[in-house]
Amino acid sequence: MATGFIPPHGGYKNLLSYQKAEIVYDATVHFCQRFVDKRDRTHDQMVQAARSGKQNIIEGSMASGTSKEMEIKLTNVARASQEELLADYRDFLRVRGIAEWPREHPYALRLRALNRILAPRTRPFAKASSIPTRPSAPTSSSG
Repeated sequence: MATGFIPPHGGYKNLLSYQKAEIVYDATVHFCQRFVDKRDRTHDQMVQAARSGKQNIIEGSMASGTSKEMEIKLTNVARASQEELLADYRDFLRVRGIAEWPREHPYALRLRALNRILAPRTRPFAKASSIPTRPSAPTSSSG
């Protein structure tokens, strides 16, 4: 069976990286609508960083048939966008005096478990109903 001059490409919807990036995008839109003022530049920055992560995976997948170099470059742009988004989430917590959950925190463990078991294109932020919808203030260990 001949594949033709240009090898098969696309199929990004089957990529785990795309599926996770789509979840991150949807969750970020939900988060920003709920917690970040629409007039705040951070709102648009976070949504655009999440979108860029998703879209660059699509573009890289589509380019893979003709240029592996372009596929790698676009994948790296997607990774950089996700890192930018992570920094924005951490900034959100820091400026509000909210502690980031440590790796062993029950909520962090729950989210990691959901990350491993959820079927493609599901919404973990909707399924994580046991997690508070409002960020809570850090608890003080001195006192």
